[in-house]
Amino acid sequence: MKDFNMDDYSALKGSTLMRGLAGSEQLRFDSLESATVFFARELDQVKAKTYDKQYPELSALTYFPITSEVNEGAETTTYYSYDITGMASIINNYATDLPRVDIQGEPHTANIRSVGDSYGYNVQEMRASRMAGKSLDARKGAAARRASDYMVNKIAFAGDKKHNLIGIFSEGNDIPIYTLSSVKVKGDGDTEEKEHTEWKYKPADLILEDINGIQMFIDRITMSIEKPDTLALPAYIYMDLATRRIPDTETTILSFIKAHAPYLKNFESMPELQDSAKDVNPSGKNVLFMYTKDEEKFSLEIPLPFYQYPLQVQKLETEVPCETRTAGLIIYYPLSMVLAYGI
Repeated sequence: MKDFNMDDYSALKGSTLMRGLAGSEQLRFDSLESATVFFARELDQVKAKTYDKQYPELSALTYFPITSEVNEGAETTTYYSYDITGMASIINNYATDLPRVDIQGEPHTANIRSVGDSYGYNVQEMRASRMAGKSLDARKGAAARRASDYMVNKIAFAGDKKHNLIGIFSEGNDIPIYTLSSVKVKGDGDTEEKEHTEWKYKPADLILEDINGIQMFIDRITMSIEKPDTLALPAYIYMDLATRRIPDTETTILSFIKAHAPYLKNFESMPELQDSAKDVNPSGKNVLFMYTKDEEKFSLEIPLPFYQYPLQVQKLETEVPCETRTAGLIIYYPLSMVLAYGI
């Protein structure tokens, strides 16, 4: 039983690269066959390590519901949102004109795009790997995986207007925006008080008032249908709430919120929501994101997870092409989530 990819093995064996390595006296290969098998196995180990690599700091790939329901060959995916039409009414015993109730579906189409990159090894790197008795450097593959994951994560937050991919901060995604309450504070060097919505200026009860206000806002506009269960905050604001104690108590503000905010079950720290994450957060403000963590409400659709193709031999280098296909966020129920800018 061979523990290597036969496509990689065939590409290596058919190249002049392996013949050159096999003929090197310093590398001590018995034959072209043994050289080819060695590097095919090495490459498989790199691919396995790279594919399994996880990067939890990429919040969308860690916290958002992820689905792969669409075929990887599709260019678009269409889903329907349904509404009930018609109403029941009081009737008499001999009624023949019963009111008709039906459902009406509205189609929504999302584009699917490929995210691609590659990595490779030149002949000297392969010589050095063999002579030193070390494996091929898996960090190149990990870098390719990281770059691909980063782009998918960026699309999940910022979207891609050019390719019509939707993210949390995309225009026209129908996610409601909540206006935070403000407090008057005199800052350092200020001669008069100014209005601030930022939580660093607010005590625990006003922060909880903001959170409950957001929940009541969603409750009102959805007639109590939607009850978001997840609160996501910028990383350093999450840290502030987790460590800042309420005066004269041993209770942190985050503990206070967890104990008194109805419906919230999950509390998450996302660096993409902070004002300094300009590549994914174009607002320049710290953003609160409250949502229902359920793939029935929304999901990051990835028809083709990170895939590494058989290697390609090009002159004195072997290259591994990589591809991911994504539709960005598919938001079935926009009112299951809410954004609040300037926390």
